[in-house]
Amino acid sequence: MPLPPLSASERAAALEAAARARKIRAEIKADLKSGARTLKEVIGLGKSDEVVGKMKVSALIESLPGVGKVRAAAVMEKIGIAGSRRIRGLGIHQTRELLAEFQLR
Repeated sequence: MPLPPLSASERAAALEAAARARKIRAEIKADLKSGARTLKEVIGLGKSDEVVGKMKVSALIESLPGVGKVRAAAVMEKIGIAGSRRIRGLGIHQTRELLAEFQLR
């Protein structure tokens, strides 16, 4: 089923909103990498902020200092978090285990 066609102004507004969301998520990841925000803060923010909530958990974990794709995938598998899971979709047990895994961050 094709999407309904958008007018030029609707398309421009959607593109602007998408760019704004990407910028916010990039800032969150940079803050996490630099230590300006903690993992717990970002997960909490993801529960209330729709833009942050739509960030993939794998991207969030990879933003931590010293964590790459391989370690992030291993941690997610250990905890039982699907690769497609978004922050807002984390359960309380998954959140608790994820925070315990990276308790020093």
